[in-house]
Amino acid sequence: MTLANLFLQEDINFLLTNRIPRRLATRFMGWFSKIEHPAVCAASIALWRLFAELDLSDARKDKFKSLLDCFTRELKDGARPVDADAQTVVSPCDAIVGAHGRLAGTELLQIKGFPYRLPDLLGAPELAERHRDGLYVTLRLTSSMYHRFHAPHDLSVERITYISGDTWNVNPIALRRIEQLFCKNERAVIETRLGNGDSVTLVPVAAILVACIRLNCLRAPLDLAYRGPNVVTCAADYGKGDEMGWFEHGSTIVMLVPGNWRFAESIELGKVIRTGEPLFRTAAEA
Repeated sequence: MTLANLFLQEDINFLLTNRIPRRLATRFMGWFSKIEHPAVCAASIALWRLFAELDLSDARKDKFKSLLDCFTRELKDGARPVDADAQTVVSPCDAIVGAHGRLAGTELLQIKGFPYRLPDLLGAPELAERHRDGLYVTLRLTSSMYHRFHAPHDLSVERITYISGDTWNVNPIALRRIEQLFCKNERAVIETRLGNGDSVTLVPVAAILVACIRLNCLRAPLDLAYRGPNVVTCAADYGKGDEMGWFEHGSTIVMLVPGNWRFAESIELGKVIRTGEPLFRTAAEA
């Protein structure tokens, strides 16, 4: 493929996914994916396979009642071994590692050359200050990946803040064109505390065609129809690897940990990481 063709392909991708009525398309996808009809489900999955490398070999079941059922599939027992070392924080999801590194105060990158501010992402200046000079990583889930996310360590969820917003695509093409994209999109800020007192924050960011974010510790789905409360105080405990929730399509999780942790040796831009694999280690173990 020539460079010119590559740019043309990116332009078409950006046009198709970001210049359509995004919220309307997202609501439609939420409705369509719930249709429980064998022919509709089979045709949808077949079409999905044409555009993505969809691997269902590790799914707990091999027949699905709807497209949503396939999107939010559970896995066979043991399909994602979780690193049990207490000195590691593991990946909460299957993902492609995006921008990552140490925060410059409270500034981080969505992609090289595109900084944004943590207070704008979190909507809480005091929480941003808690993560000042800490570490961050962007974990991008593609549409064909496993869409559930899990506790990266033994932890307690203390508070959840839902921030309504747009539904821009969060793929690299959009990240290179839309400044502060994660701060524009619908998202949930999940504040957690490890047993040693460290603050770890997960920010699932929704995107176009993501019908909603579901969290196991909340009754109501977080979607475009959600009407509050926007801040929910929680006291939900999870063991390392326990399921915390899921996206109803692919999207992104921005993860924040204190500066006394270090990235695992194998973490690099563009790497595919799976749920339960080491993402951070304590300084002594790095």
